[in-house]
Amino acid sequence: EVQLVESGGGLVQAGGSLRLSCEVSGFTFVDDYTIGWFRQAPGKEREGVSSISSSDGRTSYADFVKGRFTISSDNAKNTVYLQMNSLKPEDTAVYYCAVDILASGLFFHGRVDYWGKGTLVTVSS
Repeated sequence: EVQLVESGGGLVQAGGSLRLSCEVSGFTFVDDYTIGWFRQAPGKEREGVSSISSSDGRTSYADFVKGRFTISSDNAKNTVYLQMNSLKPEDTAVYYCAVDILASGLFFHGRVDYWGKGTLVTVSS
């Protein structure tokens, strides 16, 4: 069974930092894939935050996190990370790990095969 398990969420003051982790288990990727993060704030639609390509490590970021968030991966640990700095109250959301096993290029459009259950990030003002 494929599992994506997020951790690292919590409560932080504005300007603070958190690092999210997503551990992947239950399958072995043979071909290229894209893995990353979405978030969903209360009353809002889910939106793409960041992704990383397995083939070349290329990263992508939503404009609203550029310069503040950094995605990375540790293939030996089957884990992807999201370092979040200079957090703002508007970053408050449930953050979901997701993977597109086809590396379709449509990750930010929601072309995802597997989702984690999410971890809550709350940023206080």
